Amino acid sequence: MGHATYALAMHRFANPARFLRLAAVVQPWAAGIAVIGFVAGLYWALVASPPDYQQGDTVRIMYIHVPAAWMSLFVYSSMAVAAAVALIWRHPLAEVYARAAAPLGAGFTLVCLATGSLWGEPMWGTWWVWDARLTSVLILFFLYLGYMALVDAFDDPTRGNRAGCILLLVGAVNVPIIKFSVDWWNTLHQPASVFRMGGPTIHADMLWPLLALAIAFKAYFAAVVITRMRAELLARKVQALRLAQASQAAE
Repeated sequence: MGHATYALAMHRFANPARFLRLAAVVQPWAAGIAVIGFVAGLYWALVASPPDYQQGDTVRIMYIHVPAAWMSLFVYSSMAVAAAVALIWRHPLAEVYARAAAPLGAGFTLVCLATGSLWGEPMWGTWWVWDARLTSVLILFFLYLGYMALVDAFDDPTRGNRAGCILLLVGAVNVPIIKFSVDWWNTLHQPASVFRMGGPTIHADMLWPLLALAIAFKAYFAAVVITRMRAELLARKVQALRLAQASQAAE
């Protein structure tokens, strides 16, 4: 009974028309929160927050680097969940979401890698090291690129989506490796300082701009992924109409 209720709820929220109605309400709010979050967060990060006593003004790179890193993991994890939903329940919206989210996740991961290198050169004396955290994040970036290439590598979109979903699920093993790499191996990265059992270890003057920008990144992602999903659904609707017209013309 519980499984049937859950499946019914999943089918209800997977309805494209219902999604479009919900998206029309959520998207303006997400865009507004993103704008406010970026303005407030960047002001705190670049103007109001003090330099770090060890890193100086270089610490300001972290206000972009850390939220981008969080988003790279969040987006891939959500895509892996969508892949499981698509394979098990055949929900077309799950495939649409994964396709729409992939370029955004790849962008967040690229920002994470680039800002990490910019921070690492003055702090570590090198742009790159092959430690567990950096290597696993680089693998995550390649997983994003691999998924985007794979879903478009087949003439049959159904086969491409299925292959992409399988890749997402296999690649999901990399997410906990990234998360716990600083605990499992000796790396140049410090352990978690925000989301930890004992509470954050960074000062409030630095925590608030970090959280504001994290919210801005999340809201930006929500607004843009909704836009991309709506465009994909519209494109599919247009394609279906064209196929129907062609079928009628051939009869």
